[in-house]
Order: sequence, then structure tokens, then C-alpha cells
Amino acid sequence: KSSHASEDHGLVSFCLLLFPLLSKCARFQKLIPTTGDENIDIHIHDIPGGPKAFEICAKFCYGMVVTLNAYNVVAARCAAEYLEMNETVDKGNLIYKIDVFLSSSIFRSWKDSIIVLGTTKAHLPWSEDLKLVSHCIDSIASKASVDTSKVEWSYTYNRKKLSTENDLDMQWNGVKKQPSVPKDWWVEDLTDLDIDSYKQVISAIKTMGMVPKDAVGEAIKAYTYKKLPSLSKVSMIHGDGKVRAMLVTITCLLPSEKGSVSCSFLLKLLRATNLLKCGEMCRKELVKRIGRQLDEASVSDLLIPTVDGETTGYDIDMILSIVEEYVRQDNKNTQKHNAEVNGHVQAPSTSMITVAKVIDGYLTEVAKDPNTPVLKFINLAEAISGNSRPFHDGLYRAIDMYMKEHPSLSKSDKKKLCCLMDCKKLSPEACAHAVQNERLPLRTVVQVLYHEQTRASAAATVRADSICIGSYESSRSGATTNTEDEWDGVIGVEDLSLSSKTTKLEKCHNAEKSHGSSKSTANGKAKGGATPKKVLGKMLSSKALTGERSSSDSSDSAILRSQDHPKRTPSRSTKPSAAA
Repeated sequence: KSSHASEDHGLVSFCLLLFPLLSKCARFQKLIPTTGDENIDIHIHDIPGGPKAFEICAKFCYGMVVTLNAYNVVAARCAAEYLEMNETVDKGNLIYKIDVFLSSSIFRSWKDSIIVLGTTKAHLPWSEDLKLVSHCIDSIASKASVDTSKVEWSYTYNRKKLSTENDLDMQWNGVKKQPSVPKDWWVEDLTDLDIDSYKQVISAIKTMGMVPKDAVGEAIKAYTYKKLPSLSKVSMIHGDGKVRAMLVTITCLLPSEKGSVSCSFLLKLLRATNLLKCGEMCRKELVKRIGRQLDEASVSDLLIPTVDGETTGYDIDMILSIVEEYVRQDNKNTQKHNAEVNGHVQAPSTSMITVAKVIDGYLTEVAKDPNTPVLKFINLAEAISGNSRPFHDGLYRAIDMYMKEHPSLSKSDKKKLCCLMDCKKLSPEACAHAVQNERLPLRTVVQVLYHEQTRASAAATVRADSICIGSYESSRSGATTNTEDEWDGVIGVEDLSLSSKTTKLEKCHNAEKSHGSSKSTANGKAKGGATPKKVLGKMLSSKALTGERSSSDSSDSAILRSQDHPKRTPSRSTKPSAAA
């Protein structure tokens, strides 16, 4: 008798005797007619496992030795089920023997269970109906969830943490010890699974609840980098539908607990899902997760490129949505911990200050893009409250960079940008830069100088009050002298590097001369008796800040670089001129 087992690329013929098949296979008993014809051709086109699996079953029927292993046991089991080789036909039939082999050997082995699970996909739906898939998943998940002290089987572990974790425990009091099992010993072996099988295993591990969430997160991260090595590169855009589906699945698998995966990894996922257009639900989920731990991000992590069709280089709207999510969650936490104490608003958290610093750095980077709209820049800067920035140097740097890369910016937009920063929170170095910055509006320059002089005067007064000479008169005169010296030191030519070139402050001073103050100014220059406070009072007069400012603003075009500072002239060497 002959039997033909089909294969995808053709037919394979087996010349077999009738009786051995009939004694073990109930399906052959139904297929073979009861006629006396000894030459019968039986065509089997849908046997799971194909000719190789049929060959195993045929050898068993002939009493030959059959070799089963993790790579062929699923195919043999499904083929035996197809041929109905069960106990009702013959005791100790193939189905029974394979089930014993699976339970006593395969499902007890860590690596064999993973291999078998990987082979089940080729034999669907048979492998699922026979519960081979579920048995493999339960075996893998239960082993991954056991205490590390009970891990006695072999596993693959090439992660860098192995040496640092184990070297400390290798020797104790001169006695060599067995290396301890790391908590993520199971991570690397699971990276060989396809995404569907991996999803089932991770879901089972999470359901058991014995593995720490950060270990689950690291496992997902390791799997992602194994399957998508170009995740952190812009070339990720070359992905296809399978990659898109994998990214969505990975996002859904992430543990919901904060800190289970790094913020940097989440941002890489967001970048990839954004480029591959994985859907709004996936994007929102990642934005929500990133918003909870934005204080861990770096500026480079936030530089997510825009998709095709956008004019800007970076997706500012995406970062804005992340910042808004972070601020929303931070406000909830603040309300839980009594935001106001005795009527005073609570100081910003350390994480909020960190986020503000990172966003200021991000603004500096996107400011370099000539296509960055001023409105998007302002909206992102305003998303972080001014109270969250102890110093505004980073924000000033970003604003100055934006003005530099957008020379055609209108006066109105410049004023809006400068309103973002608080001049009182600029460092002395930033103030020294700002008073020479010709890109800034005159009003901003005057505000910077005013606050800097006020701060210097207050500091000098405190130092003077702390000096005890022995008498009220000497103490008072010392304070006065120190105050004047401090004012001169702050706004002198030596510190501000002002030169014979006409600066904004000189223009304001000249404007006042044209309105009738030339006499007092001339006397001040001649006698050298005009104090910096008096000159600053003139600059803050209604004329300097209203009528004359409109003509002065038009000259704001470029910043004075340190190498461009001209030499001093004799006319600029006096203190009153430096203050002006």
C-alpha cells in the first residue's frame, strides 16, 4: 500500500504496509476501504507537520525507534492527533507517549519550553487546541517567577551586569562561593521568541506578580533592542507594517508603574511610533508615561524629528504635550501635599526645577531652526512657570539664540520673548552680557541694569553693616563708601566692556540731552560728580522709556562679542559715563 503526505512544494510518497497503520491510526481505518485491493493510494494534504511529522508517526506504527526533541515534538504531537493515534485504538499509543515526554521532560526544562513555544506558531490551530501553547507559557512564566535561589537550570546570560553583580559574592573570607543568580537571568533567553509568543509570556509573568516591575521593564527593553536594533536611529522610518504592530504591542506591554523603564527608552519608542505613524492611542499612552518621569530626560532625548510634510526640524508640539502632562501630574501631587502653607505658595519641587532646566536647553536647540515659529517657542517656554526657574540664564540663552537665528523678528515679537524671562533672576554674568546685547529691546536692557545695580547696592549695604569699627559715625561712613565703590564696580567700563561705539544706554542718554538735560549731563561729565543712581534715574524717566525708546529700539540688531570690544577712549573713562 502507498500513502502520499503533502508538502508545500510538492508531494512525498511513502510505500507502507496496511496492517501497521491500521493497528495504530483510527484515521486510516476510516480512509482505507474494506475491498481486497492491495494497492491503494491515500492522499493526505492537510496533515500538520507535513511529511516529516508523518514519517515519525509511520515509524512508530512499524515499531521503529523514534527520536523526539524540542524541535519536532510539536509537529509529531499534532500529526498524531490528526491520525487519531489515541488509546482507544491501541494501548500505549503515540499520543500517550508524546504527552508523557512533554510533561516529564520538555515542560520541566527552561530552554526546551522556549524552543517548543517557538515551534507552536507553525502548527496553529492544532497546537493551541491541544493546549501546547498554554502549557509552554505556564512553564516559562512560572520558572521566570521563582526565587533566584531556586534556579538550578542552565540559562543564557551575557548581560554586562553579570560581572559587577557576581564578583562581589565570589569570595568571602577567602572561600570561593558560587556566583549568585541575577534577578533578570531569564531576560535574554526570551528575546528569541516572536512578538506574539513574547506578549503571551510577559502577560503571564505580570499576572503572577512575582517579578519586580523594573525587571519586566528591562526585559521588554532588551527584547525591543534585539528585534529593532535601529530603534534609536532616525533610519527607523524604513519600518513596515510588522514593525509598526510590534511597536504597538511593546507599548501595551510596558508596566504601568512609574520608573519601570527609563524615560530615555520611552522617548525612543515615542520617536519611532511617531515616524511610523502607529496611531493616536499609542502616542497618547507614551506621552502619559513620559510625563510621569520627564525629570529623567535629557535634551538629546527630546529632539524628536517631525514627520514628513512639517517645516520645522523638531516636533515641538509633541514636547509641549509631554510638558503639559508633566505639569498636570505635578500639580496633582502638589495638591495632595498641601500646596499652600500659611498662605504662601510652596516652592517648586526638585524635579520641576530639573524639568525647567531641560526644557530651556531644548528651547535653545529648537531656536537654531530658522523655521521654528515664535508662537510655538513662546507656548513651550510658558508651559513651565517662572517660579520653577530659580535662575533664568538658560531661558535668556534660548531667547538670545532665537533672536540671533531670526533677524527679521518684529519689535512686538521681541518684546513677547523678553517678557518670558525675569531680569531679577539673571546671574551677574548674564546681566553683563544682556546690557551689551543689541538684539534686546531697550526696555529690557534698562530693566537688567536696574536690577543688577539694586542687587549690587543691597549686597554692599549688607557687607558695610556687618563691619563694626566702634562708632556709629565710622560705621555709617564705611557703608556709604562701600556702596559707592560697589556701584562703580558693577557698571564701570572695566566690567561692561563698553567702548567708544554708541550703545543703547548712550543713545538714551543722548536723547535726554536733546530734551533739555544737556546742562546737567555736561556738568556731570566735567566734574565727575554725577552718581550712577542719578544717571539711572534719568534712563528710567518717562522720556527715556516712552518717547525716546521707540527710536532707540530700531538699532537692535547684533550682539557685542568679546573679541569685538573696541578700545576705551578718554571720554569713556569716567564712572558717570560708564553708568550711562
